[in-house]
Amino acid sequence: MALAKDDIHNALAKVMSPDGKPLTETGTLSDFVVTDGKVFFSITVDAGAVKQWVPIRARAEAAARAVPGVNSVMVALTAERLGAPSRSASGPGQGAEPQRRPQAPAQGARPRQGGAPTHAPAGIPGVEAIIAVASGKGGVGKSTTAVNLALALHDLGLKAGILDADIYGPSMPRLLAIREKPETIGGTRLKPIMRHGMPVMSIGFLVEEETPMIWRGPMVMSALTQMLREVEWGELDVMVVDMPPGTGDAQLTMAQQVPLKGAVIVSTPQDLALIDARRGIAMFRRVNVPVLGIVENMSTFICPHCGGRSDIFGHGGARNEAERLGVPFLGEIPLDLAIRENSDAGRPVVAAAPDGPHAQCYRDIAARVRDGLQTASRPAPKIVIEA
Repeated sequence: MALAKDDIHNALAKVMSPDGKPLTETGTLSDFVVTDGKVFFSITVDAGAVKQWVPIRARAEAAARAVPGVNSVMVALTAERLGAPSRSASGPGQGAEPQRRPQAPAQGARPRQGGAPTHAPAGIPGVEAIIAVASGKGGVGKSTTAVNLALALHDLGLKAGILDADIYGPSMPRLLAIREKPETIGGTRLKPIMRHGMPVMSIGFLVEEETPMIWRGPMVMSALTQMLREVEWGELDVMVVDMPPGTGDAQLTMAQQVPLKGAVIVSTPQDLALIDARRGIAMFRRVNVPVLGIVENMSTFICPHCGGRSDIFGHGGARNEAERLGVPFLGEIPLDLAIRENSDAGRPVVAAAPDGPHAQCYRDIAARVRDGLQTASRPAPKIVIEA
């Protein structure tokens, strides 16, 4: 018998809220996402009552996990301002977007520009460096760049891994031809999928490709936190995070709560894309994340028949922008049919044609990223005054 939402609902009805009501009657539950034995839902409460609800979240997770057929459970406890419309089990996307109480920087948050400095966020055990591959807008080839950059770093001898943080549009299942589901370890942690010698994790491994993720910001951040901290990543020199496009709440919170060593901005050469790239650079600078540089993707097109060159999206715009903003220019990736075909087939070009010119482009960029990480990690020189 297939696992049904009613099974989860009935299990959660036995969990009591702090005021003694069944959890299912409190109006705090989102809709349940149930697929292949994986269960996802959130509990949304008033920000002032979060501490009371922490054990309730744990009991709800245990109750859902005890349902026959459930393999793993992801439960987000989110807080909203008193009086804001709450989500009900009829669906997470109904009603107006709630006003969330501005949260003070969590212990371990980065200093904000113009604010008081705070401590750096806690790292991921075993992971030496985390870098974000980001773009100000979608459609510029960010995910393709991220996966090939990770593979190129691996080729350079680094232990690399990939986290697909694009909850609404996960690309790694398609880019790496991953169709299997991750295994659970002890019922509480996930084992990443291995591809080309690298661990990979994506929300796309847990839901069907066409399943819409109708989640609000807090649940997205909870899912990302769990994929970062409740996955057995092992020992990694670098984790490449394929960020969601844009500069909204999810991106800003990710940048503030994850100990990023640096960010790589992907853009096409055209002015419209570069405007959004500037916003991405400004966001990372605001949260004190070093910008390792800009990649110009779809830089130029060489006709495979006549050898003629066409700058379809322009050329050199990202290089000029990097010089103007004072950030490194990491390199150019051409607009080429082989990159697109290999990506669609789940064979990133660095793995499919490692001796080809495109793979070399990515390795050159990876070498600059590696060098940038070493510079970003280098301690500031000490000034010694001798008497």
